[in-house]
Amino acid sequence: MYPGVSAVCAFRTRCFFRRLLPDLPAVMHRHYTLDVAAPLLRTQGYVDGRWISAASVFPVLDPATGQELARVSDCGPGEAKQAVDAAYKAFQSWKGTTAKGKTMRESIGEVMYSSSFLEWFSEEARRMYGDIVPSPFKDRKILQLKQPVGVASIITPWNFPSAMITRKVGAALAAGCTVVVKPAEDTPLSALALAELAEQAGIPAGVFNVVPSSREKTPSVGHVLCTDPLVAKISFTGSTATGKVLLKLAADTVKRASMELGGHAPFIVFDSADVDKAVAGAIASKFRNSGQTCVCANRFFVQSGIYDLFLEKLGQAMDSELRLGHGSDPETTQGPLINVRAAEKVVNQVSDAVSLGAKVLRGGKRLEGSFMEPTLLADVTTDMLCTREETFGPLLPVVRFNTEEEALAIANASNVGLAGYFYSQDVSQIWRVAEALEVGMVGINEGIISTSEALFGGVKQSGLGREGSNHGINEYVEVKYMCFGGLKL
Repeated sequence: MYPGVSAVCAFRTRCFFRRLLPDLPAVMHRHYTLDVAAPLLRTQGYVDGRWISAASVFPVLDPATGQELARVSDCGPGEAKQAVDAAYKAFQSWKGTTAKGKTMRESIGEVMYSSSFLEWFSEEARRMYGDIVPSPFKDRKILQLKQPVGVASIITPWNFPSAMITRKVGAALAAGCTVVVKPAEDTPLSALALAELAEQAGIPAGVFNVVPSSREKTPSVGHVLCTDPLVAKISFTGSTATGKVLLKLAADTVKRASMELGGHAPFIVFDSADVDKAVAGAIASKFRNSGQTCVCANRFFVQSGIYDLFLEKLGQAMDSELRLGHGSDPETTQGPLINVRAAEKVVNQVSDAVSLGAKVLRGGKRLEGSFMEPTLLADVTTDMLCTREETFGPLLPVVRFNTEEEALAIANASNVGLAGYFYSQDVSQIWRVAEALEVGMVGINEGIISTSEALFGGVKQSGLGREGSNHGINEYVEVKYMCFGGLKL
């Protein structure tokens, strides 16, 4: 893992899965150190090109062992206001900076993914075209010019502590905006490492600012970032409930907002599917990052004709490809969940499902700390908790269905719609289902869909706006209409 990444990022699921680890307790108690190049391990806030200390600090913990990794400055509303002011001041010159430039060196894992957004948007900055519109009048020209909105507040989650920042910041900086980043309290070290790298890359003071804060101070910091009149835009990734709060705060000053909120992704396997490919896609989509991604498949619907075969092959794949352990162990594919509360949520969903008739085919138990066994449930019904709320953990519940219409009805019976997946080899069915699924992103015979070149975003209560792709930069610009009259043509 690239040295600037927070230790929590080391718990990212590896691309190639191995066997489930039999001696988990021994691995959990093994000592792992935070191997980070000294200049990139920063623990202060970063405001106006300077590293600043706050009046207090908060601990960053290893979720596998509970050990303290570092103590980080606990910034409050005062530091947040300083960052907004610095970003606003820097915006006056940054907005006029030309777009040609270079990006950070690519590395591995999430850092490769995060750096791809910087690379993509550094190139998109040179293609932020306006328009000359044919005029109905001979004496005037109609022009449409794209300009940066101003200071952007960037509020990000813990599960992808580097990529969630670069996907937003890359677009913002390319558009000519300046930013204030509020990282999750569980993973501030990644954001601070990115600030160090931005400084090394020559990003001017005030353009990129980071204000880490504890859970206790997060509401007051968020209030500043969403209400200060100098902030023109907020971009948030997190829960739907929190997104609604931030939207209400931003409403008084009518700020632009991008929201990437909760998901409840369906994963449908039709009788016509290639079962082996569907199993591989299910493993990749569900157990990536131990089930802790916004686009993880959450509800699995398998048609009756292949239901038993799918469960059999899926169970075998889990046995052979998943390995539970400390995230720093190179053999590990499944690390701990982010905290004990997350593990308890999975246990609660399993208990609820079993009480209503579901069968545990694999896993089902919480181990020490926040470790949770990868779990496979059969005979699941739509009245169970695991099919009604997002899990964010390694739980794979399988519902049997009979017809395409039935599958679509239950897949769309949700107030969120971020991602959806389905497996079929029937071309007509592929077009019907892809268009009918009420989600912003669809994986067709594919379980991993995220890339910088493609858009990312949802419908319903999964959010507003789009990130990535050629559309992502438009979230940070205003389109100005210019009517140039009095011409003699």
